[in-house]
Amino acid sequence: MRVFLTGASGFIGAHVVRALLARGHSVMTLVMPDDPMWRLKDVSGQFAVVTGLLGDVDALRSALNEFKPDACIHLAWYAEPGKYLDSEENIVSLTGSLSLLRELIQVGCQQVVMAGTCAEYDTDVGYLREDIPTRPTTLYAAAKLSCCLLGQRIAASAKIDFAWGRVFYPYGPQEDERRVVPAAIRTLQRDEIFPATLGEQVRDYIYVEDVAEAFCTLAEKQANGVFNISSGVPVTIRQLLETIGNLMKHADLIQFGAQPYRDWEPMFICGDNRRLKELRWKPAYTLDQGLLQTIQWWEARSRKGDVGK
Repeated sequence: MRVFLTGASGFIGAHVVRALLARGHSVMTLVMPDDPMWRLKDVSGQFAVVTGLLGDVDALRSALNEFKPDACIHLAWYAEPGKYLDSEENIVSLTGSLSLLRELIQVGCQQVVMAGTCAEYDTDVGYLREDIPTRPTTLYAAAKLSCCLLGQRIAASAKIDFAWGRVFYPYGPQEDERRVVPAAIRTLQRDEIFPATLGEQVRDYIYVEDVAEAFCTLAEKQANGVFNISSGVPVTIRQLLETIGNLMKHADLIQFGAQPYRDWEPMFICGDNRRLKELRWKPAYTLDQGLLQTIQWWEARSRKGDVGK
């Protein structure tokens, strides 16, 4: 299968590239100009690269006409930690995504898979299923939901398959250091105190390789509709951090209660992943296994003196 992939140099995207290559697919990626693609050095040269932006219609059209993809996995979106939730860059990502969808339809691509977020849901209802109400509370989530709804209608009119994968809380090697799992690991590596909340918040953490396999499954199975990409296992932030601390033998350095809860923060987010499991996908990693792999990656990176990009 010929797969066109956006966001390939990102945290999830780099793992999707490797998963697609391992499955024997032909891959073409869209990357931004001057992107160092540091996450993909180990597979450099094994896939085609097109340089450009989502909004660069001419570059997209030329690349897609040449490659003639059977499927597209679209992951590219503005997601800088600390800035993305209410940034107007989300509008740019939305319009670029819809422009990409139109170009894909023009070249005859029959399967489009796009990445959504669990933040599209009304998180007050408990376990989150694909058929529950949506209630985005940030510009990021609202733009993602808009892309889902518009994309579904555009794809239905063109008679192509359109799958929307709502990603919950991915973690793993190569994640941005500003996010909680790598931030905790890096702090404990330095033998420093990691300040945390009391940690009663419940989240659905899923190892990034399981996320990558989910996106590949959606493309290969010609899936249509909304799918939760989640572990289905509720874990408190306290459990998450204590597991990291115990695996690193530094649990004493995690200071619970040192940080306040954020006013807007939901206390329970966990997904129902039965719909995705019906496509013969299931998570391969437990939380302990995934965190151990992640810690080992950071330790190896530190030994090489290669921390950061």
